Amino acid sequence: MKRIKDNDNATIVACYIGYITQAIVNNFVPLLFVTFQKQFGIALDKIGLLISVNFGVQLLVDLLAAGLVEKVGERKTMITAHLCSGTGLLLLAFLPWLFPVPYIGLLIGIVCYAIGGGLIEVMLSPIVEACPTKNKEAVMSSLHSFYCWGHVGVVLISTLYFAVFGTGSWWILACIWAVIPFFNTCLFFHVPIRSLVEEGKSMGLREIFRERVFWILFIVMVCAGAAEQGMSQWASAFAEMGLSVSKTVGDLAGPCMFAACMGAARAWYGAFSEKIRLHNFMMISGLLCVAAYLLAGLSKSPVLGLAGCALCGLSVGIMWPGSFSTAAKVLRRGGTIMFAFLALAGDLGCSAGPGLVGMISELSGRGLKAGLFSAIVFPVILVAGIWMIKQENRR
Repeated sequence: MKRIKDNDNATIVACYIGYITQAIVNNFVPLLFVTFQKQFGIALDKIGLLISVNFGVQLLVDLLAAGLVEKVGERKTMITAHLCSGTGLLLLAFLPWLFPVPYIGLLIGIVCYAIGGGLIEVMLSPIVEACPTKNKEAVMSSLHSFYCWGHVGVVLISTLYFAVFGTGSWWILACIWAVIPFFNTCLFFHVPIRSLVEEGKSMGLREIFRERVFWILFIVMVCAGAAEQGMSQWASAFAEMGLSVSKTVGDLAGPCMFAACMGAARAWYGAFSEKIRLHNFMMISGLLCVAAYLLAGLSKSPVLGLAGCALCGLSVGIMWPGSFSTAAKVLRRGGTIMFAFLALAGDLGCSAGPGLVGMISELSGRGLKAGLFSAIVFPVILVAGIWMIKQENRR
């Protein structure tokens, strides 16, 4: 245990597991929508509300997190985050059978783990940024890749479990997934956690808001979240409709492939970041994202449409970690408050992107392709924002 207390690499590993935890709480329940409908008789509109509640609570936590961290500290915040995540998964497994209305039990579990997910999203990046590592951009990119690997793992392991044991025993799998955040709770009791900014020297909220580059980064984060989730949340339906395959195959060909490509992009940049300028890589990725949405929205070939989905995963991979790394460089005293508001911006985009795709798909009468084509507005604005940040850095 003494080795862990003095080892910053142990802190980074704990943060990697933290992103796997967030991948579990964000992506496990969507695999159970049909199961909840059949098992508890819940209408589809109420099932869709479960995801809105999850992201809504995380948005609220993003907004309140900065003040909370200043009062209780990073370590207690991370311990609380993982305890909430693990407890929420356990409540999800047992409460639906204990309440007269199962839906209330599901909501309580989701609200509990959403609090943990929101705190994790805010805290992991500044904790890793504060670690004394040589190439911070590479470490940040690798950190965010673990959310993608967690997403892939949740889909693959859950799909295998359901194929062997059936979806009726989903609550057992929820208990198994809860082991990961509880294990990480123990790690965060012992790993070293350094402060990103010396006490009393961090920028205040007004000072941050006066910085032009902060608002550019805020918009870039909104567009990054929207471009990512606009494709990711609809990838399964896109695969099913385009290829006329089962939901299992659709999940593997859609969101699982998307997450794998996004993780690969982050891991690749982490390995070769010393040879690549971050802003150039982000600019190229933004242009690839435009091409991806054009391919998915305009192509008449299902295979090319899925290629657009994969290309979108590759292109958005660098956006979140790249924006955090850029913010840490240009606003060195931004501290946890800055990261909290950038996380808030990203989550706003995560809510807005899928919503726009669904709304345009319904109103246009041309289906999902029209919705995906409309989402091209997000990578276009994102590219413009990255170009403006590049100009700000030159000044």
